[in-house]
Amino acid sequence: MLRSFTTLAETLNLSRTVEILDSTRQTVRRHINILEELKGAQLFVIVDRHYQLTDAGRRSLREAQDILARGSAWLNNETGHIGGLYHIAKEDSDGWRFFLQQHPISEIWLGQNDLLKQGVKCWAEAEGVITHEAFDPVRDHLMVFRKSAEDWICTAVGSESSYATWYGKRWENSSIGRAVPSLPGGSPHAEKLSQPFEEVRANRGIRYDHVHTLMGRGEEAKPEPISFKRLLLGCRYPDDSFAMASLVVRSYDLQIKGLPQATIETMPESELMEAPPAPREQ
Repeated sequence: MLRSFTTLAETLNLSRTVEILDSTRQTVRRHINILEELKGAQLFVIVDRHYQLTDAGRRSLREAQDILARGSAWLNNETGHIGGLYHIAKEDSDGWRFFLQQHPISEIWLGQNDLLKQGVKCWAEAEGVITHEAFDPVRDHLMVFRKSAEDWICTAVGSESSYATWYGKRWENSSIGRAVPSLPGGSPHAEKLSQPFEEVRANRGIRYDHVHTLMGRGEEAKPEPISFKRLLLGCRYPDDSFAMASLVVRSYDLQIKGLPQATIETMPESELMEAPPAPREQ
């Protein structure tokens, strides 16, 4: 039923949807009718014999896509939990990859990165208010998002943030107001952001992840390896609406189960935002 809904929402064409799903018109219509009954809202309207999403349909689409993506990842053993903390290990036949390991917040105090430590301290002193002056020492390193009815929207990009220094001024200046899927990296990374972002939005707390993936870069969006530590801070605007602040530090000092250190270090050393870790004693 979710595949019928998301595919029809993409194509807005029943014949094309039936072809993609190798299904029948009756089956797709039945699936949509059942979903509309369960959700208590109409998802599509037909105007001049063409399907259009209703407001309820648009609000439901991203979550339906996320559920499908998480279900597929679970079936393919790409996601799970290690020590109660979230883990993703995804590689496809085209060479794209995404690895994530959630870590306890306490590891920040045991590490050597002062920016991450300062980020937690600023968040606590500001009591989560993103406009508070207590955030000023790290503000230039933050990227901030607001949740709309349908997606996460970028509301601020710090000039010294990992995003700005990785993608450059052109994207730094043009990303404000964009939904996450329309930012560099597109929908594949948007899907992977969903679970961590929603967890922090639900508990209004903080979360610490290590991530290695490939991200398009430059005018031709050539994928390049990137390795980073990410601190997500559940914040709020003065009107008490939710704000998500992301503090990212590109690093080789990552621990992600199943990912070799050599792969982590495929990101060029020139892109590091902290000193490489000292060699471990044999």
